[in-house]
Amino acid sequence: MSVNRVVLIGRLTRDPELRTTTTGKQVTDFSLAVDKRIKPTDGSPTADFFRVSAWGQTAEFVANYLTKGRLVAVDGRLQSRKYTDKDGNNREVVEIVADNVQGLDRPRDDAGAPAAAGGSASASVPAEDEYDPFADE
Repeated sequence: MSVNRVVLIGRLTRDPELRTTTTGKQVTDFSLAVDKRIKPTDGSPTADFFRVSAWGQTAEFVANYLTKGRLVAVDGRLQSRKYTDKDGNNREVVEIVADNVQGLDRPRDDAGAPAAAGGSASASVPAEDEYDPFADE
């Protein structure tokens, strides 16, 4: 038996962008800054930075409702892959493939939710006390 599970809480370092692969799947890549428990005293960064990829509905949620600086929880798995860069150098990257991403804070008042992918308008995210998962739509 093997287990590959990662749970991180951190802040988005930039606004995620939704892409569609050549096979029609939606994906968004983003970076997550996770504060270190013990702050270094030698001037090195006080956070670790992780690459995260989300696919399908999770990618749509991230791209439509989360922005730079938002506090999020990521639940997923580690994945390593090798590739050759444009200069012909062999590279290896380890990233998190997110199964679930949740926003843990409220968006700032000055940041509105962008339109959903495909150009259709998107409803804003309801506040926690307003959300009714059983309401008829």
